[in-house]
Amino acid sequence: MTFLAQIGPGFGEVIGRGVGAILLYAVLGVLLVLLGFYAVDITTPGKLNRLVRDGLPNAVVVTAAGMVSMAFIIVVAIYTSTGGLLEGLLSSLIFGLVGIVAQVGGVRLLEWVTGIDIGAVLAADSIRPQAFVVSAAHLALGLVVAVAIL
Repeated sequence: MTFLAQIGPGFGEVIGRGVGAILLYAVLGVLLVLLGFYAVDITTPGKLNRLVRDGLPNAVVVTAAGMVSMAFIIVVAIYTSTGGLLEGLLSSLIFGLVGIVAQVGGVRLLEWVTGIDIGAVLAADSIRPQAFVVSAAHLALGLVVAVAIL
């Protein structure tokens, strides 16, 4: 019982607020990752989730790189959020959305400049070298955008 007596009177409130903030940021992060996936899917020829579900190796590699790059952006957007909880959530949402748009646009631009037919690459049954270029572009641009948020 002496252990509990050492806990300050505001401890429960601090823990409750902290747990609530964690849950809200986690929900925001999940929603932004899903939105990032759909942004990649919408701007990519073919139905990306079906290609991944069918186990097409290039689709899996490019999608995985896209999700990791979205995570870079979202983590930094959340990490740099300031102010109260609502301000932090709003700034994370705004920076996350802008970052996703910048990252997806940059990858699509790279595909266009290099002449990569991403639809054909994703639909191929065997690994294509172009999938590694597109995956690297996702990761590189995700890092660039994440650092730009800083």
